[in-house]
Amino acid sequence: MTDRKKLVILSVTAAVIFVGSLIWCIVLLNKPHGDTVCIRQDGKIIYTLDLSKETDRKFDIGYNGSSNTVEIKDGRIRICDAGCPDKVCVHTGWLTADIPIVCLPNKLVIEFADGTSADDAPDAVAR
Repeated sequence: MTDRKKLVILSVTAAVIFVGSLIWCIVLLNKPHGDTVCIRQDGKIIYTLDLSKETDRKFDIGYNGSSNTVEIKDGRIRICDAGCPDKVCVHTGWLTADIPIVCLPNKLVIEFADGTSADDAPDAVAR
């Protein structure tokens, strides 16, 4: 086998490994999620919703004189209005698998349920 053939085979092998790694990373980052959503306030689950069975609606969740308006539409969920000053939760938009919706002033978190309860999840990770 000539040096040129070895170089071509090595290059093709490296390209296949690189493309395979890219596909694997994309699959991991876009991991599928279920339709079950947990809404937590102050660390406690206040709602567990199956978005595939929910009707389009809006409802308010209050906290110390402030509130968040949650909207469910077409099997998706978001906070469409909030009484907090920065409205980061509103600007987050519709819930995705990677980013939970968080309103720090109202201590509200909306995220996809992953099968673990809040009691099973660690409070912190030590290295």
